[in-house]
Amino acid sequence: MSDEPAAAPLLVKTTASARSRDLALRILIPLLVIAALILIWSAYVRLSGVPPYILPGPAAVASAFVTDWGTLAPALWVTTKITLVSLMLALVGGVGFAIFLVQSRWIELAFYPLAVILQVTPIVAISPLILIYAPSTQVALLICAFLVAFFPILSNMVQGLKSVDHNLINLFELYGASRWQTLLFLKLPAAQPYFMTGLRIGGGLALIAAVVAEFAAGSAGAGSGLAFRLLEAQYRLNIPRLFAALLMLSLLGVAIFAVTSFISWLALHRWHESSLKREN
Repeated sequence: MSDEPAAAPLLVKTTASARSRDLALRILIPLLVIAALILIWSAYVRLSGVPPYILPGPAAVASAFVTDWGTLAPALWVTTKITLVSLMLALVGGVGFAIFLVQSRWIELAFYPLAVILQVTPIVAISPLILIYAPSTQVALLICAFLVAFFPILSNMVQGLKSVDHNLINLFELYGASRWQTLLFLKLPAAQPYFMTGLRIGGGLALIAAVVAEFAAGSAGAGSGLAFRLLEAQYRLNIPRLFAALLMLSLLGVAIFAVTSFISWLALHRWHESSLKREN
């Protein structure tokens, strides 16, 4: 019995050390893989003698990233703004429409196919119509990105609201809870894991749709996003700048995924099975 108090701090220390080592490995292994790929890329460019207007080396891309920052940074901000605003609109619209659909089976049968039609129709095909009817190019880009990010959030939220344990629903009915009380205190909390999945998917799709919409719109000028800078660099055969713009888009996508994953972890790590730490 006297050894148990002394063993407890040792167990806590061992667990903390294991978690720190696991976190370090999760960070170091991807970084090492990326560093190895960059070295292979650099070695291939040097040994093959491929010209920089075909495939620039990592040093040329890094140089373009720094020297063209004044041109690329405003475009990055435009794309980021369109992505985030469209994602926020998709969150509000997707959650609101999902709540509306699950109120009745007939409502779902009537309106859910419309959302499916919007989802399966390629955004490139309907973007010309959106450009005609939208009051401005920026609004058209927002609508395009919203339509792509909307359906994953809607679909996951509908699935979450319909996956609540019926025994708990019966318990709420037994205690006389109203429909809105059941929604607020049972269905919405139970649908959080599905909502978080839709958030992570919608974040990446919003960025993809924003870039595709810029390509389709052919927007140009000072208020244009990174898609225009990509096309501009391609037409001018400024391939290092093109790679730098691609790097910016990749980093933006990684940042969006990291933020949405962190939000999901904050919401779920204390109670949901998908985020709980296991010893085995």
